[in-house]
Amino acid sequence: MSAGDSSRKTLEMECFHTRFSAWTPFSNKSLNRQLFQERVALISHWFDLWTSKQRQEFLFTIFLRCTKSQLRFVQDWFSEKTQVAKVDFSTVLPRFISLYIFSFLNPKDLCASAQVSWPWKFLTEQDCLWMPKCIRFGWFLPYTPADNEYGAWKHHYIACVSSLDWLIPREATAIYGTLNEPKTEDEELQERQREKCLRKIIWEKIALRKKELFKVRPPWVSGTCCSRLLKSKRQPRLSQALRDRVGLHEALEKQLVLASLEALPKRSNISGSHSYPLLLKKTWHGVHKNGNSSSYASQPHFLLISSRIPACEMVVDSIKAGIISVVYEHSGLTLESLLYLIEKALDGQKVQSMGIFSDGDSREINLLQGYKIGIKNLLKPEVRDFWEKLGGYVASEEEGGHVDLFVPLGASEAGMEFLSQLSRLTGTFFTAPTGIATGSYQHILSDWLGRPWESAPCSIYFSESKLQMWSSFTDILEDTLKSVRKQLSPLFKELRKNISARIIGQLTFDNMSMANILNNQEMAQALADGLMELTKDNSDKPLEFLSDFLLKKCGKGSKDFEENIPTKRDAKAAFSLPPQERNVLEDNPRDTKSSLSKNDPNLEMLVKLERKLQMDSAEKRSRVVGELLESERKYVQMLEIVRDVYVTPLKAALSSNRAILSAANIHIIFSDILQILSLNRQFLDNLRDRLREWGPGHCVGEVFLKFGSRLNTYTNFFNNYPVVLRTMEKCREMIPAFRAFLKRHDKTIVTKMLSLPELLLYPSRRFEEYVNLLYALRLHTPAEHADRGDVTTATDQLKKYKSYIDQMKQNISMKDQLSEIQRIVWGCPTLSEENRYLIRVQDVAQLNCCDEAVSFSLRLYEHTRDLSLFLFNDALLVSSRGTSHTPFERTSKSTYQFIASVALHRLLVEDIPDSKFSVRPI
Repeated sequence: MSAGDSSRKTLEMECFHTRFSAWTPFSNKSLNRQLFQERVALISHWFDLWTSKQRQEFLFTIFLRCTKSQLRFVQDWFSEKTQVAKVDFSTVLPRFISLYIFSFLNPKDLCASAQVSWPWKFLTEQDCLWMPKCIRFGWFLPYTPADNEYGAWKHHYIACVSSLDWLIPREATAIYGTLNEPKTEDEELQERQREKCLRKIIWEKIALRKKELFKVRPPWVSGTCCSRLLKSKRQPRLSQALRDRVGLHEALEKQLVLASLEALPKRSNISGSHSYPLLLKKTWHGVHKNGNSSSYASQPHFLLISSRIPACEMVVDSIKAGIISVVYEHSGLTLESLLYLIEKALDGQKVQSMGIFSDGDSREINLLQGYKIGIKNLLKPEVRDFWEKLGGYVASEEEGGHVDLFVPLGASEAGMEFLSQLSRLTGTFFTAPTGIATGSYQHILSDWLGRPWESAPCSIYFSESKLQMWSSFTDILEDTLKSVRKQLSPLFKELRKNISARIIGQLTFDNMSMANILNNQEMAQALADGLMELTKDNSDKPLEFLSDFLLKKCGKGSKDFEENIPTKRDAKAAFSLPPQERNVLEDNPRDTKSSLSKNDPNLEMLVKLERKLQMDSAEKRSRVVGELLESERKYVQMLEIVRDVYVTPLKAALSSNRAILSAANIHIIFSDILQILSLNRQFLDNLRDRLREWGPGHCVGEVFLKFGSRLNTYTNFFNNYPVVLRTMEKCREMIPAFRAFLKRHDKTIVTKMLSLPELLLYPSRRFEEYVNLLYALRLHTPAEHADRGDVTTATDQLKKYKSYIDQMKQNISMKDQLSEIQRIVWGCPTLSEENRYLIRVQDVAQLNCCDEAVSFSLRLYEHTRDLSLFLFNDALLVSSRGTSHTPFERTSKSTYQFIASVALHRLLVEDIPDSKFSVRPI
């Protein structure tokens, strides 16, 4: 090989020498450039074939390897290609600044901005933008949005706005008119003539009244109440009398204005209602009108209210203006002190009517504590003197005076006799409601005894809407008290038993030795039973009641022995009979005793009484049937309120494409109650047809039997009732339009101050009234009457169905108890199982013995912790009990922590001896 060849080969090797790569020439620039272009083309080809995610990962890897100068180069290139003035500020600025900018937009602009892009839609639907706009109008979200819930406040705002009632200007002008609307000449002329006629009538009435007052005024002081001044001989009362007279004169002027307005021709305003008379009647509703006689038209009305009435503050608030009212304490007063309160309130004047709103039943009135006044004790000197003096404060019956007792005395024969005796005793007309089936204080809204007045006695003293609201509130209160009494009655019974046992034990230990006590345990038990019965009866004479009870209890043991011993009269009559009849007497002593009783002188009186009862049975039966028809009519009216006030508007809104509720929800809530309405309307029509030509021989039992055969409608309602309530609550929370709809219609005068859930309770209450009415009808239906068998069958059928309703209520109550326990006990397992119910809840303390080697009676214990035991019919749940206090309040709340649950069949019950740490239950 030559030297030239070797040098050329060395040069070629240096040209192809590489650095960091076997494919990149180090010094050959042309080859280097060509190879680089090929590799870029290859990578670009691969880049085109990759997915978007792969491309992002590749770019991320490349950018991580770039230096700052290279990244700046990329930034400059993007700034040249994309103008900064067109960048989306929401993608550049921090999110809180973007939200602050969007907060200046109104709802309409926010909705328009949401259509720009997805980032803007996400930002403009944030709750922090829409929540202030909802709260500004009082539209609060009825639930807490979930963590993953998006746009809740915006949807709530749109739902509230869409449910608003709004009118365009043209529609508003057609209904309400416009301001400064010019009147025609005929309207202005008619207005002037009306005002002129009104002034003329008022002036004539006032002048005529002044003439009448001038004729009857006293000889001096020009028409003031001088008689009281002469009696009192005290000059300072003159100003008070003058003020009373001036107030009376103003009331008479108002009354004359009302009479004048009624005499004028009525003129309708834009809305179609009467303008002037309606406004003045509403303003002067306290002036009581009575056009019978001008001599006693100014006499006031007086109302006496007992503090025993539940929620008596609401009763006082419902009294009309101008009514003199006195609220007295039920306990701690006597009849004389009550008369003093009445005399002080009336100040010597007579009243047109007097109402006594007190507790009582169909036989007597519970006026004061210890004063249950009825037909038995009416003629006592103290009671008789009270009623005679009370009747002296009321105008006579010829003048239209009457005393209204808000006690259902008209529902029984004894109560009606009591009212007639009071009327004869005082010379004043007494009246009372005749409610039979109505419970609670609903009887005051029923029919009243006596002659028909212009208005019912309730409307004389009370505002109808407020009284109905009080009546519904009293029903709720009594239902609550009934459940409270049911829960506390075992505790009170045990407490009563312990107290009576302690009293008897103290008496026996003070007066007897231990031997006598052991020998007379039955006597001590009888005394304890007598004390318990005394607490139940609340007798005015406890010693007499206790002695009668002990005699009856002693007589029960020797009753059979006394029946076998003939009396002296029976023995004498038996020996005076012939021998054959004497043998019959020995064989059938009871028949002979009944035959001999015919010689009793009281037999004739009993026969007369029986004839009188038979004569009155037809009248009483007709009265019960009339009460049945009237109560059924009112019940159907309450069901029609649900249809007219709730169902009809909801269906109308649904058909007009402005739906408040969907068709499915309307069907779930109201379909069953509408079927009940249809069923009871047919039942009411059948009763009306039967009572059109009512007679003693007519029957209504078959109507009840026909009604009882279709009770599956009520069964569907009661089975679906929990679903109906849950659907209503869900719609109330989720649909603002339905919530606003209920707010407009619930507890109004049209709905008798009741809400929709309270109206849906009427079907369950009605069956109790049915049973009471059928009992009263069967009581006054003779045994030989053709309707007796059907009435008895219908009574048993409805009573059985009422027990089914009660059982359903009990099952729901048990489920609610289990749910409540599972809620309050933290960490509690699922308790709702088939046929499981709660028996008792007991708070106990866990004790720890310091030294178990010591005798049981001498052991010392330390308190470890508080426990609560929940005893069910199949298990025992044990939980620890703690106490949490509320700041700035004395009340505390118990908290429970689950420990264990044991099945009852696995429990080991151990009997331990009595000590001061373990006491056996009594």
